[in-house]
Amino acid sequence: MIKVSDTAKKKVIELMTDDGFDASKDFVRVGVKSGGCSGLSYDLTFDKTQQENDKLFEENDVKIVVDKKSFLYLVGTTLEYSGGLNGKGFVFNNPNANRTCGCGESFSL
Repeated sequence: MIKVSDTAKKKVIELMTDDGFDASKDFVRVGVKSGGCSGLSYDLTFDKTQQENDKLFEENDVKIVVDKKSFLYLVGTTLEYSGGLNGKGFVFNNPNANRTCGCGESFSL
């Protein structure tokens, strides 16, 4: 399960609408890919199609799809949105990560 904070929910819905997606039926696709200064990086996109190997969650009125491989790395993660002085963007609070880079965009286990 991936949790979505209230601030992330508001921003997701705003961005989905701006990009022509319908937050009530389309998805936020969250994944993990190789790369970044810590070895793995997060990937967040919008999608209208659920794939065969996707797990579907609905959290805080946001539909999230995660492929099975990425799911293993993301169990228990909370998606946050930060709009503070240190920069704006989505932040993944991942309890499985034992090392993250300074910008928070990559991690290792």
